Amino acid sequence: MQISDLPYPDPGVPDARSGPRFLWWLGRGQLGGQLRSLAWGLLHFCGVAGLPYAVGLGVEAAVDRDGRRLLLVGGLLLLVGAAIAVGDAMLHRTAVTNWITAAARVQQLLARKTAELGSALTRRVAAGEVVAVSTGDVEKIGWFVEAVSRFLAAAFSVVVICVGLLFYAPSIGVVVAVGVPVLALSVLPLLPRATRRADVQREKAGKATELASDTVAGLRVLRGIGGEELFLDRYRDASQEVRKAAVHSARMWALISAIQVLLPGALLVTVVWYGSVLVLDGRLAVGELVAAFSAVATMLYPLRHFEEIAMAYSFSRPSAQRAARVLSLTRTDDGADQAAAAKAVEVPAPGGNLYDPATGLLAPAGRFTAVVCGDPDLAGRLAERLGGHAVHAGDADGAPPSVLLGGVALDGLALDAARGLVLVQDKDPVLLSGTLRELFDVPASGAVAAPAALAAAQCGDVLDALLQAAPEGVDDAMDARITERGRSLSGGQRQRLALARSLVTDPEVLVLDEPTSAVDAHTEARIADGIAALRTGRTTVVLASSPLLLDRADRVVLVDGGRAVAAGTHRGLLRDEPRYRAVVTRETDEEQRRAGELAGLTGELTEELTEIEESA
Repeated sequence: MQISDLPYPDPGVPDARSGPRFLWWLGRGQLGGQLRSLAWGLLHFCGVAGLPYAVGLGVEAAVDRDGRRLLLVGGLLLLVGAAIAVGDAMLHRTAVTNWITAAARVQQLLARKTAELGSALTRRVAAGEVVAVSTGDVEKIGWFVEAVSRFLAAAFSVVVICVGLLFYAPSIGVVVAVGVPVLALSVLPLLPRATRRADVQREKAGKATELASDTVAGLRVLRGIGGEELFLDRYRDASQEVRKAAVHSARMWALISAIQVLLPGALLVTVVWYGSVLVLDGRLAVGELVAAFSAVATMLYPLRHFEEIAMAYSFSRPSAQRAARVLSLTRTDDGADQAAAAKAVEVPAPGGNLYDPATGLLAPAGRFTAVVCGDPDLAGRLAERLGGHAVHAGDADGAPPSVLLGGVALDGLALDAARGLVLVQDKDPVLLSGTLRELFDVPASGAVAAPAALAAAQCGDVLDALLQAAPEGVDDAMDARITERGRSLSGGQRQRLALARSLVTDPEVLVLDEPTSAVDAHTEARIADGIAALRTGRTTVVLASSPLLLDRADRVVLVDGGRAVAAGTHRGLLRDEPRYRAVVTRETDEEQRRAGELAGLTGELTEELTEIEESA
């Protein structure tokens, strides 16, 4: 896989049982890139390992005044230099490729999981943690994946240097062969403590990110209630905690780095002192001493990769653990195999009723059904259930059974099939940045054009506002850009654009949760007429309590206490069902009592008048 080939056609099914298993799965998935990086690394580090011996041979040739041998050593040095340069350039190229492709694979996996879980994701994992995983954690995971091959090549070069010295200058090579393992293993006792400190730092950083994300998302509300400074103070305190943890962690890594400098320096001094003694005794040639000195000095470079791999694993392990935790989430708590279930369930034929066994709610095919719930949270959960997005599925453990479309359980269908049949728009839809034309570039039946959907959602003023804010040269509102999450638009404008996008898709069943809560009454009435007209012959379910929407529905269902308790027309339920009237008109208990008393007195008065007329 090359960078130009990204994104992956299929990022695969990750092993998300633990962080280390996830890292191992990523490494195996890039085996070809790892082998290429290892090969170039071996060329580079073997060139580095051969440099001291070439220098030693050159010194011996100069001492012996052997010009021919000195010329050969010069050619050898050129060859070694070329190997170092070419190997280093290609090693960097392949290592960066491994880093980017690993990060891209993780990001694709996270994006796929986010699309699979939908709104259920942020109920089970904090939004700040999802942001942290998809940004900083992805980079740390990629760092470890690409560092593995460089570490293996560096370790091989260290072995080559030690073995070479044992054969080239055994008397001094023994000292180096014994000292190098001590250098490599000297920091191991400190790594667990360094890892714990790094984990604490990342945990605090994750909490600070969550707090910042929540503060930014609710900034408008915070300003309205005067809580902006309170949350900013909380974020300042959280950021200071992160700073302290980072300094605490950096001190340990600084100690590890200092040891990695101090001990090799001590080994170098030992080699020079002991080698000088051997040279004076005539047991070691000057060229051999220079080679041993150069070998130890050169070895400092590959030894740095021992520290790097330790740091990379220390930082990437908790990042991989967080990523694995997100990737291990499933649509159902019991983790049932959805693919196996999808093979056993056929897609229902068009024209089936939508029925929820848990509440008893029935939405007839091809009709405009409105659902009234006194509890907004219940309405949101019901909307998810109607789309087959419920967190719980199956009735094995007492969980509510799946919603049925045409008698077929939505939870038993493949995810793509279920979402192709039923589209759910929640009460806070998201608009991605880009042009309006890109916003409407969604999977659709093609039966509803964007202008018709925009007209039905009453987006005329939104198009005018986008066109006015567009740069010169943009004369079509469809080419105007929308900022991130549509922040430049009002809440009502964002809501109407999202509704138009949902109408364009033209699904068999469209479920809308409070689609007009942010618009005025006149616009709401026109939107209700537009939805009813555009969705004629298609099943539409709207969860709302607005009389303007309810009055235009073919059928209205009241859900109270988690069950559908009444159904009929808006006016009929308003007249005959006190619980419905209480929700729609926002009557208090006292107002309901007085209305009941008034209805009773009216009935008694009517009966008395009837008796008087009959007696007369």
